[in-house]
Amino acid sequence: MNTKPNNQKKVVIAVVALLVAVSALFGVYRFTKAPTAAGAKNITVEVFHRDGSLKSFDYDTEREYLGQVLADEGLAAGDEGPYGLFITTVDGETADADAEEWWCITKDGTPLNTSADQTPIADGDKYELTLTVGY
Repeated sequence: MNTKPNNQKKVVIAVVALLVAVSALFGVYRFTKAPTAAGAKNITVEVFHRDGSLKSFDYDTEREYLGQVLADEGLAAGDEGPYGLFITTVDGETADADAEEWWCITKDGTPLNTSADQTPIADGDKYELTLTVGY
């Protein structure tokens, strides 16, 4: 009994199903991601340091994403990862990964589910970067 044509048919069906699933997921991503705002905007970024001090920065920009503004202004630096910039240093202060420190990004006090590079900005937005301890 020859099962080779039957196996090939299963492989073709599996590949087609995979392509359909990937296309559907891409479509969901494109239609559900937050829109960007073109044009001039002013944003505020507050930095909460390890010692409890707070610094506030106001930026006028035409950029569309928070990560672009942070990089342009030299406020934050880090490592490029699969989701964009993983912030390790803000305003000259570097998080100590061995001590489980990391920079938390919030908008008006609410934690974001996106990286700085995937966070669209709009005029009047306020973001906070807080040095946080513990994963």
